[in-house]
Amino acid sequence: MHDPAADGGACVLVIIPTYDEYENLPQIIARTLVTLPKANVLVVDDGSPDGTGELADELAAADDRIRVLHRTGKAGLGAAYLAGFRWGLERPYDVLVEMDSDGSHPPESLVPMLAELAGPRIGLVIGSRWVEGGAIVDWPRSRELLSRAANIYARAALGIRVKDATGGFRAYPAVVLRSIDLSGIDHEGYCFQVDLTLRVFSAGYNVVEVPIVFREREFGVSKMNGIIVLEALIKITAWGIGRRASQLRHLLGSRASVPRSSSL
Repeated sequence: MHDPAADGGACVLVIIPTYDEYENLPQIIARTLVTLPKANVLVVDDGSPDGTGELADELAAADDRIRVLHRTGKAGLGAAYLAGFRWGLERPYDVLVEMDSDGSHPPESLVPMLAELAGPRIGLVIGSRWVEGGAIVDWPRSRELLSRAANIYARAALGIRVKDATGGFRAYPAVVLRSIDLSGIDHEGYCFQVDLTLRVFSAGYNVVEVPIVFREREFGVSKMNGIIVLEALIKITAWGIGRRASQLRHLLGSRASVPRSSSL
């Protein structure tokens, strides 16, 4: 018998964007549904030329917990997640999860991640590589340094206490996604994840990080590239300047509104 505690008793949608992930997709879906037997999986395929979309259809035909959303071209990770969010928010899901299709995010970590959503005003739970207990496996040193540096810079520039703001393994309450403005987001990769983190904070919610062991993909190649990293650096810098300016204006406004004591 299924234990509702395994997925918090919530109606969960795990969104998995794909582009040329034929070898990885069956394994990651199987592990996800073993971990959360009552969850649904939504595969968002960007017209993969290797047949990933057709494979997803076959898996969906064999298991009614699997859904497939076909897109006509490769529009990027951020656009795929937004399409998945829209699809999920039109249906009665309680929690929407972001998870990579390459096996780097361990579906087994969804159990402790979903448990954290029971905390007060939790708007986002991140499966974090950089908190205590988190780790990475089989990454080249250069990529590890890049990720660590990007997150250190994001914390410093934005003034947020999140150690893995660029991490893409995430769980959101549907009510939170409905309450924040998702329009105007057109970023990819690192930048997309940081933007959503900021929007959750700005809406007055808390962010929790749960340690995960992140493993490098076994099949295929990473879609991350230098353009995505450069976009993130430029955007984070601009956001940081904007946040600091807003904080300064708020501070000056607060001081101006404090009545001064009259002197005799």
